[in-house]
Amino acid sequence: MSVTAAQLRQELAELLVAKGSLTDARWAEAVKAVPRELLLGEALFRPADGANGTEWEPVQRARTSHERWLRMAYENRTWVTQVEGIMAETARSSLSGPPTSSSTLPSLVVRMLEAAEISDGDKILEIGTGTGYSTALLCQRLGDGKVTSIEYDPEVAARARTALAAAGYTPTLVVGDGLAGYDKNTEYDRLIATCSVRYIPAAWLWQVRDGGTITAPLSGWMGGTALAHLTLADDGTATGPFLADELSFMFARPHDRPPRSHYLIGLGEQRESVIDPHVLNDPTGVFVAQLGAPSAEKMGAGDRIILLDVATGSQATTEPSPDGGWLVRQHGPLKLWDGVEEAVSTWEAAGKPSRAGYGLTVTGQGQKVWLGDPDGPSWHLPA
Repeated sequence: MSVTAAQLRQELAELLVAKGSLTDARWAEAVKAVPRELLLGEALFRPADGANGTEWEPVQRARTSHERWLRMAYENRTWVTQVEGIMAETARSSLSGPPTSSSTLPSLVVRMLEAAEISDGDKILEIGTGTGYSTALLCQRLGDGKVTSIEYDPEVAARARTALAAAGYTPTLVVGDGLAGYDKNTEYDRLIATCSVRYIPAAWLWQVRDGGTITAPLSGWMGGTALAHLTLADDGTATGPFLADELSFMFARPHDRPPRSHYLIGLGEQRESVIDPHVLNDPTGVFVAQLGAPSAEKMGAGDRIILLDVATGSQATTEPSPDGGWLVRQHGPLKLWDGVEEAVSTWEAAGKPSRAGYGLTVTGQGQKVWLGDPDGPSWHLPA
């Protein structure tokens, strides 16, 4: 017996409710109404095992049965739509390399929308249109005139514009740098970023009304992420806690890590490490660690952790000690592991709270992540 898109949307909404990702009946109704199969466009990539790791195989809608395409669209999974700048529609063979755009799994999308505490009548600025699925959910709930969405990549933006129009939605769509916001429709009640940032851009604070909120994933080059939910004060500052949600989004392109330079292992002075390097394999542990070395990229795992700061050439490398414990070797002007040890030791002394035990304050003088409350231990972001 064939299945309809409406049936699959109903099943998806029920699944998201059962998972606890969807608790607001108004968002559930939006999930039941938005045709994700149209927003996936005419092609997508699916992962496949390749000789050198994961490859991305293009799947064309025209060469896929209608029912199969529908079932793929309503799986609770992320579908990659662009790899290293190549759209799935134009790919003629499998590609290797990092995904650069995708349709995020619906459970994560609705958790993000619920975390933003959107109310009927709110005016929204969305940073990162992508395929337009979250944009369509916003339009379905609030109306097209309440939604402005910015996409950095012109090809991704054009794809989303076509798909949203086919689905019957006409929000304000902007091609440009989302880190600059869009001041022509200000002031916004809520700003939502569907891409990760290393710090909160100043333009976002200027464009959100007093009492409004910014909900954005804050990430670092070590791979740690926390979802910030900030409230704007009338003095132009913003502060708020990180939420408990586990999530992962691609970086806003201007905030992505720089190209990796060549490096040599084994340089620098060696000493005993104060902390167990395995803590950086923990999602909260690595988020805390990168507070102490915010410009460092993490490579390796387990006993052998490599931290590299491309800008200065600084590095830190850990390894097991023959006498038990761990050794660290540091090289360059920045003592990366010293900063990591300080941040992790503070976290451990506080009882290893979750990321929800931290928060963020943004002022004209800088941005700091704090533990416990704004007057507690803090670390500055590289804004």
